Amino acid sequence: MVLTPGPNMMYLVSRSVTQGRRAGLISLSGVVLGFLVYLVAATLGLSAVFLAVPRLYTAVKLAGAAYLAWLAWQALRPGGAALFAPGDPRQDTPRRLFAMGLMTNLLNPKIAVMYLSLIPQFTDPSAGPVLLQGLVLGGVQIAVSVAVNLALVLAAGSVAVFLARRPAWLRVQRYAMGTVLGALALTLAADNSRPAARA
Repeated sequence: MVLTPGPNMMYLVSRSVTQGRRAGLISLSGVVLGFLVYLVAATLGLSAVFLAVPRLYTAVKLAGAAYLAWLAWQALRPGGAALFAPGDPRQDTPRRLFAMGLMTNLLNPKIAVMYLSLIPQFTDPSAGPVLLQGLVLGGVQIAVSVAVNLALVLAAGSVAVFLARRPAWLRVQRYAMGTVLGALALTLAADNSRPAARA
């Protein structure tokens, strides 16, 4: 699941390429906080709220789609900056990088749904407090996600060097990534699924 391309992965790679590994690491810390927020909230019952109030789930999902669409527009609009452009003149501050990483993750309600539908299948009431088990299992998922995304952040510098030497590839990348982000936004907005019920 972690290896599946999504908003978090694309955001982290784009920040790492445009502003360097330090920016990628700061962004990753925001993404990690988003995971922790969703894990704790899902464990304490926020996902149950999504189940009880489907419109709230839909609202968060559409907000996530709108955010992806905005990122796609930034890449595709005339004169827009490429997401992976080395030396992007727009250098975001550490606070903004952290906040954008956090928002990228929080605007994906499927993370909460994943914690609700997947983790309970591996808990055993006879093995101890279910709340603690859920937090531990979610912590494992977060650790795996951090490891994979950290590898991507550290490798992004090589991508920046490659693109800096090949301007034509940079233009191709700009339109390709803008199109992918737009497709993700449309897919998320058109998704009619509802939060899965707890098994």
